Amino acid sequence: MVKNLVFLWFTLISFSCGEDYVPKPKAQLRLDYPEAKYTDANLNLPFTLEANALAENIKMKKVDAPTESYGINLEYPSMKGTIFLTYKAIENNEKNLWDFLRDAQNFTQKHTIKADEIPVTPYENKERKVYGAFAEVKGDVASPAQFYVTDSINHFLTGSLYFYAKPNYDSILPASNYLQKDIKHLMETLKWK
Repeated sequence: MVKNLVFLWFTLISFSCGEDYVPKPKAQLRLDYPEAKYTDANLNLPFTLEANALAENIKMKKVDAPTESYGINLEYPSMKGTIFLTYKAIENNEKNLWDFLRDAQNFTQKHTIKADEIPVTPYENKERKVYGAFAEVKGDVASPAQFYVTDSINHFLTGSLYFYAKPNYDSILPASNYLQKDIKHLMETLKWK
């Protein structure tokens, strides 16, 4: 009787596992974004810049501040992200320049709590008098890219990238990389008036 039960038990176990287990191959999410097509943003501002055609909504408003200031939003609805720009006039005042620089750098440094790394790349275009820095904030942070540019006398522009999603570095990385290229292009094509 025991032999029959053991035989029956082994028989049931053998037939209950009908499919062979096949491990799934490792894969990565593939997101294809269209090739960037840049055009003049045609904004009535003290500077010109080229924006990606993927930035469907460009909003601008005057900001109440001690110097001439504007807020500009380059919205990317398909990526659920926005590049927020803030322009401030320096008015040939050294104190204004140092205050704006300190604010821009402090804003980036606030991310050190959550950031894994913050590599900063200086930017300089002597011909157009555009000087600044680009910071890629790596990790689960609210703003994965920030920058500022200035001519050190009259103009100061700062910007940051935000997504309308929980800051999960791996999930937003493809879109972040794409929009960081847009930010760098914006810095490279910026002209003061």
